[in-house]
Amino acid sequence: MQGYPHPFSTDSKVEYLEHLMDVGFDSIDIGSFVSAKAIPQMADSAEVLHRLSMVKGKNRFLVIAANRHGVSSACAHPVVDVIGFPFSASDEFQRRNTNRTREQAMEELCDHAKMIRQSGKSLVVYVSMAFGNPYGDPFSLEEVAHWVDRIQSEVAPEAISLSDTVAMARPESIRELVATCRQVSPAANLGLHLHVPSGFSLRSGLVQAGWEAGVRRFDSALLGYGGCPLAQDQLCGNLPSESLLTFALSEGIQTNVSPLALEAAHNAARRLFL
Repeated sequence: MQGYPHPFSTDSKVEYLEHLMDVGFDSIDIGSFVSAKAIPQMADSAEVLHRLSMVKGKNRFLVIAANRHGVSSACAHPVVDVIGFPFSASDEFQRRNTNRTREQAMEELCDHAKMIRQSGKSLVVYVSMAFGNPYGDPFSLEEVAHWVDRIQSEVAPEAISLSDTVAMARPESIRELVATCRQVSPAANLGLHLHVPSGFSLRSGLVQAGWEAGVRRFDSALLGYGGCPLAQDQLCGNLPSESLLTFALSEGIQTNVSPLALEAAHNAARRLFL
């Protein structure tokens, strides 16, 4: 929702997210504790969480937080289970996203991790621009793996999600990056957060490459909507949940997804986004 030019009401967000809670996803990204000036769509995240608390059930709620104030607010919210922190392989994007250098962000992440552990919540770190960047910043598989290893060594999060922020990943680059990160940091639980261009098809081989490389944590969004408004002028959507689940079905991979609930959530997504 964060990249949409028009605001969504709190009521519409809650109604949509309630449908997602019935599907059987492992975790649901509910919102962000970030600057309302920078990302106005997320200004009501605390209220959305509060209103969903009564029907939360066994769902795990994830929120994004990028600075101490946001992390503190997320830690204090009783229904937040997982806090996601945005780290970037690109120094330019780290500055755009959090007004920090990578070294500053890493230092702050160590402090955030202590706070998160003390609150009894879990941490996921997103390494954005993991497959390249549009700014001309130096890029190499080894440098991304270096940061993955530092993150794993210094904060040991639940997962480190390799994020293709501007849809630059290819099947071979996914295999190569996952293999390089595994070699350098074998203890890291790697995930994939893919952004894809419109018209995405499983024939691109991106999901299959991730699966064959051993990744078992994939982020997705119904209808593929979303993207990062701070990355570039043209948003690239998220990996469609429908495509991910079609891949799972074709490979005989068991999931906890309820087909009926998924259909209802898909219809809710169409009402909200189209």
